[in-house]
Amino acid sequence: MKNKRICAKGHTYFKTSDCPVCPVCEQGRKPANGFLEQLSAPARRALESKGITTVQQLAEFSKKEILALHGMGPASVPKLTSALQTAGLDFKK
Repeated sequence: MKNKRICAKGHTYFKTSDCPVCPVCEQGRKPANGFLEQLSAPARRALESKGITTVQQLAEFSKKEILALHGMGPASVPKLTSALQTAGLDFKK
């Protein structure tokens, strides 16, 4: 059952989970370019929570470390790998 919610900015939305994130606010936070633009909101928040906002910072982590982050799923790995390869980088071994 979906629960009606109102965020701090006044947006009304419905959620079936306990997730407190407002989808309207989250869409406004989505980057317009860069590798974070290609990721889902949970995956993007997972990286941002660790301070990872550039591919150079991403390259400091192993694939296993990234997948262990809450919100990061296996579907994001090909996108991250591609972004790293484009920059001539790779996950930490």
